[in-house]
Amino acid sequence: MTLIEQLAELVDRFNRHAAATPRVAEELAGLERTVTVALSDGSAYSVDLRGGRLTGLRAEAAPAPDLTLRTDPKTLEALLTKQLGPMKALVTRRLVIEGSLEDKLLFRKLL
Repeated sequence: MTLIEQLAELVDRFNRHAAATPRVAEELAGLERTVTVALSDGSAYSVDLRGGRLTGLRAEAAPAPDLTLRTDPKTLEALLTKQLGPMKALVTRRLVIEGSLEDKLLFRKLL
């Protein structure tokens, strides 16, 4: 499975979870954010959070993302397959999150 397919699966899983969990939908109501995943090999992926759903997954960096996740392709794949937890990736500096504190906390809900 390619990285974009894994990200699309994550987006789908998140959207199903948000739709089935009123608390999550309520927390995300009214939030509009753009998230970019910037990889060390120069590739990037972006997605928009609008109306409590992730939409518009694309294989490019957003021009002005609200939240940027910086990592390497191997770490991203480990995160997506749950072989590595987000907290361990952050503590070991294999993952860096750039954005406001509120947006950094939002990341927790996206994985």
